[in-house]
Amino acid sequence: MKAMILAAGLGKRMRPLTDRCPKPLLPVAGRPLIVHHLARLRAAGITEVVVNVSYRAEQIMAALGDGSEHGVRIAWSHEEAPLETGGGIRRALPLLGEAPFLLVNGDVWCDLDPAALPVLSQGDLARLALVDNPEHHPGGDFHLDAAGRIHAEGEPRLTFAGISLLDPALVADEPEGAFALAPLLRRAMADGRVGGHHHRGEWVDVGTPERLAELDRRLRDRHIS
Repeated sequence: MKAMILAAGLGKRMRPLTDRCPKPLLPVAGRPLIVHHLARLRAAGITEVVVNVSYRAEQIMAALGDGSEHGVRIAWSHEEAPLETGGGIRRALPLLGEAPFLLVNGDVWCDLDPAALPVLSQGDLARLALVDNPEHHPGGDFHLDAAGRIHAEGEPRLTFAGISLLDPALVADEPEGAFALAPLLRRAMADGRVGGHHHRGEWVDVGTPERLAELDRRLRDRHIS
């Protein structure tokens, strides 16, 4: 299985930290945030990684190179301007191939073992990892029913962890250009083609300087990655 890490965003919520440093390279417990993702992927046996870049792309590419230093092989998908989540995946399809792949938002930290995420069921287009709602997002995103299916509506609600398995067919028929992934996921949910996995471990949306600093303190205190 291949993985794709989304790393093309502008990092506006992280300013001023991202004025000179792209968010994937912000340090957490002594190493860039994206390197934590690469280490977890490698530990799960996933060594073929596609990374999309745009804002300060050259810095990210120079820092990681071909990925060999981290035990993976990186293929770069360069976007002249950010194409949003859906458009970024659509651009990267030639690098990803036709098999389902693991998608990881570059601005989260999670102790989920990618190998523990159940494979796609027959006919499904996606399987999303969901977590308990954090304080900054109490309303959640989606409903996970007792059969393991995800719905755009319903209670109780959980928060999308930014980690998922996707079938390339989810975006393959979309025209190239910038577009969001969420409407495609909601359409697939309405068709009953999205499964879910409730991850009860640790997860952090590293979306503000304060949350970045808190994660850094937590990992340094525990000496884990």
